[in-house]
Amino acid sequence: MVAGPVTAGSPGAGSPPSGGRPVDLRRKRSRIGERLILAGLAGSALVSVAVTVGIAVALLAPLVTFFSHVGFGEFLTGTSWTAGFGDKAAWDDKNWGVLPLVLGTASTTLIALVVAVPLGLGAAIYLSEYANPRTRKVLKPVLEILAGVPTVVYGVFALTILTPVLQDVVGAAIFNNLSPGLVMGFMIVPTVASLSEDAMSAVPGSLREGSYALGANRMKTTLRVVFPAALSGIVAAIVLGISRAVGETMIVAIAAGNQPQFTLNPLVGAQTMTGFIAQVASGDAPQGSPVYYSLFAVGALLFLITLVINMISIALVRKYRQAY
Repeated sequence: MVAGPVTAGSPGAGSPPSGGRPVDLRRKRSRIGERLILAGLAGSALVSVAVTVGIAVALLAPLVTFFSHVGFGEFLTGTSWTAGFGDKAAWDDKNWGVLPLVLGTASTTLIALVVAVPLGLGAAIYLSEYANPRTRKVLKPVLEILAGVPTVVYGVFALTILTPVLQDVVGAAIFNNLSPGLVMGFMIVPTVASLSEDAMSAVPGSLREGSYALGANRMKTTLRVVFPAALSGIVAAIVLGISRAVGETMIVAIAAGNQPQFTLNPLVGAQTMTGFIAQVASGDAPQGSPVYYSLFAVGALLFLITLVINMISIALVRKYRQAY
């Protein structure tokens, strides 16, 4: 018996004898590749979560030791912090009120925001709404270069260049909060400007055209149409700048001084939380001493403040987000 030719519908053409669909090996390989990519992306996301959890776990045991000797109320509401003096002194010989460090951090952060927010938003509005494409391609990378300058350079500039000027003009002390706050503000301008400009550029052109059609000029369109539409991205940029200012170390460690004072006066020296960590973690605190454990307490508080800022940022972004 002679076998007939193999047709497209016959089992020999690739169809399974059971009559099911043929197996597409290329589609199967692509699905495997997609699963591997998704697994890699999920792993990248989980790494950040694992690092955060690891930090929290690493802080737990020293925190238990610290708060077994120091009360929560004394730590959070006390107005005197002498942990950096007499590193080998006993627990009862020191004052553990962290408010001077918190006020020092708040002072420099507020000064930085007063500088960064107007300048950053002004730069973002110009780059997004007024600059031509060629100018934007030049100015935006130049602006972002400021974000790549080492912070120790900013600290030296604040101490050696800006502080003498402030001494002559407003009578600031050698170490003060005003100088590092101002320099820190210029440091985070690129963060606010770049992210805000990206958010404003993402606003559809149809919204601008509708505003122009109603008779609005460019400034009114920018402030009343584009700015509100990009508000979620702008808020995220400002909150990121706040987080950058709160966590800054080298500028305040160099120019703000290392004397914790319970004051918001920017013309006198103070100490921030990051400045205290940088000072004590340099090797002067013996392991197991009270000041050694205070490092973890201040670090945990800084970690908590940053977490709260990020949570507020997420809530604001979700509240003001607009989908196009």
